[in-house]
Amino acid sequence: MKITLILVALLFVQIVSAEPKSPALYDIPLKDIDGKDTSLKAYKGKVLLVVNVASKCGFTPQYESLEAIQKKYQDKGFTVLGFPCNDFGAQEPGSAEEIKKFCSSKYDVTFPMFEKLHVKGDEQHPLYAALSGKDSPFPGDVKWNFGKFLIGKDGKILQRFDSKVKPNSPELTSAIEAALAAK
Repeated sequence: MKITLILVALLFVQIVSAEPKSPALYDIPLKDIDGKDTSLKAYKGKVLLVVNVASKCGFTPQYESLEAIQKKYQDKGFTVLGFPCNDFGAQEPGSAEEIKKFCSSKYDVTFPMFEKLHVKGDEQHPLYAALSGKDSPFPGDVKWNFGKFLIGKDGKILQRFDSKVKPNSPELTSAIEAALAAK
């Protein structure tokens, strides 16, 4: 009887440890643009486009096409996530309130925005350490504002796009559509 119980317990441990775990991206603590504690857990099962954004950059007009792809694909399980960053040329100097006001008044942004963070350097946020660190499928420092990471429904990093790739480009929209079609 003892041996049977031990074998059942060992089998149970193996089954539990074999269950898929949530990818680490979902567990990283974040703050939304209003300073409230959050994470990416609310977006499990969705395709995500994580973008480091800035209000005073040559790429800032990409907010318009980011919002357009948000509207185009949001009902299919997709969302853009904006992460303000002041790491490149001090092009996001504003407070959270100023960033919110700018995004809503100038570009009618409806996709989720988060608290300003660092995407590189000694103060790099853990989210960007996971996205661009040595264990990422696409390692290497983010080079500038409006770098983009496409995350699959399973929380895995699928692709990385640099600032010059416009959100509504065929390259990026076909990658989003492929990720949405994946099971």
